[in-house]
Amino acid sequence: MALVAAAVVPSPPALVPELASGAAGELDELRAACDAAVAALVAHAPDHVVVVATAPSTGPREADERADLAAYGLDLRLGGGEGPGRFPLGSALGAWLLGRAGWTGPVEHLGVATDEPTATCLALGQALADGSGRTALLCVGDGSARRGPGSPRWPDERAVPWDTAVEEALAAGDPAALAALDPALAVELAVDGRAPWQVLAGAAAGRSWSGELRCSCAPWGVAYAVASWTPA
Repeated sequence: MALVAAAVVPSPPALVPELASGAAGELDELRAACDAAVAALVAHAPDHVVVVATAPSTGPREADERADLAAYGLDLRLGGGEGPGRFPLGSALGAWLLGRAGWTGPVEHLGVATDEPTATCLALGQALADGSGRTALLCVGDGSARRGPGSPRWPDERAVPWDTAVEEALAAGDPAALAALDPALAVELAVDGRAPWQVLAGAAAGRSWSGELRCSCAPWGVAYAVASWTPA
C-alpha cells in the first residue's frame, strides 16, 4: 500500500528522564512534543511502524536486539528483544517512544549510515513505501551539533541556516527539500539526522503532505526538531 504517516524526532540520550537526572526538566517541552508526534503516528492505525535511525552500517536491525542505555552507564531497558546485540541510540529511543505511546503492533528497525549517499536513502524510502500494508515511519536524528559556543563541536556559522532550512521543509511537508540536502555539508556540520530524513523523502516522494513542526530547539548547542507528516 503506502506511507500513511510519519514522525521526526531527535535523539538526545537525556530525552529519557532517568538518564537526565536533575536536568530532566530542561527537555520537558521537547519530550512532550515527541510524545505528541508519536501518538499522532500511532493514531493513524498503521499495520506496522518502521523506525529509521542512524547506525554504524545501513540495513535492517535484528529483531531480537536490545534497546537500552547501557552505553550511557544506565541499566535501563527501553524495549526491544532479549538478544545479545544492542540497538544504536536512535533506534533505542524510537522503541522507547513507541512504548510510551502504547504501540504494541509490529515494529521494524532500519539503520542508515551517516554517510549513506542520498540516492541510496531515497531508494530505501521508496522501497518502504512500496511494501505491503499501511506503513508509518518514525525517523530519529538530530540537526547540527555546531550551533554555537555551547555546542559539542566547534561552532560553524552555516549551522543555523542549515537547521532552519530543515525545519522549514519539515513544517511544509516538503520531501523534495529534504532530498536536496547536501550529505557532505551534513558531515561538516555534524548533522546526525540527514540520512533518516532522506529516507523519509524517498518514502514520501510524489505525494502531497501536510507538515507540522511541533518543536525546534537547541538547548545544548545541538539542533532538535520534532515534526508530524500526514497525507494532504
